[in-house]
Amino acid sequence: MTTLNTNLKSGAAILTLNRPERANAFNFEMTNALMDALSHAENDPNVKCVVITGAGKVFSAGQDITEMKQGGAISYREHLEKTYNPLILQIRNMGKPVIAAVNGPCAGAAFGIALACDLRIAKSSAYFVVGFSGIALAPDSGVSLFLPKYIGLGRAQEYFYSNKPITSHLAYEWGLVNQVGGFNFDALVMQVAGKLAAGPREAFAAGKQAFNHAILPNLEDALHYEGILQDKAGKSAEHREGVAAFLGKRAPKFE
Repeated sequence: MTTLNTNLKSGAAILTLNRPERANAFNFEMTNALMDALSHAENDPNVKCVVITGAGKVFSAGQDITEMKQGGAISYREHLEKTYNPLILQIRNMGKPVIAAVNGPCAGAAFGIALACDLRIAKSSAYFVVGFSGIALAPDSGVSLFLPKYIGLGRAQEYFYSNKPITSHLAYEWGLVNQVGGFNFDALVMQVAGKLAAGPREAFAAGKQAFNHAILPNLEDALHYEGILQDKAGKSAEHREGVAAFLGKRAPKFE
């Protein structure tokens, strides 16, 4: 079974994360498939905008921790430099609008991917979790930069420390998502995508570049620094306990 489904509909490339049995958690295969699909969409003149969503009832639980631990010792910095860092930059540098259609829970690295998109449309039942502190890691995938910009530093730190979910309606109130849909979620996503597909592509690309220059000039540096912090955190006893607790489905006991 492919880890990413692609479909072209009314000028929109629909990219569906397809590991529902693992809550659409990212493994190397799915991360690479998403980057390849984004590259194809960028170069395909029939694609006017992109929609990223999840199969089933979950957008994505973030990184697949089980896969990370299968290979023994791993440099989290090197992992980020091969996967999420280029993926986040690819989304931000893409000349076509990218919509995160958040159809369900969205956590960790997947939260960073959603934040990197140009627009976020959330299902009313969806929610967001920063996620990293639960396994004693620092935020990565651009979360350390994007989240405070959207909801303020105080709120970002609160939800990182507490790991509390941010409901779709609260996310809308704070400007974290652009629209919320219920039973009409799929139709709403395609309505927004259709309007973007009919818009001026060159002007949209120039506008995105302008926003990146004005608001996110330090994105690449932020991603690099996240990797440095994550490498240190990933070697800690706290992280080992956090992962053991996660895999054992119990509460962590941090010393």
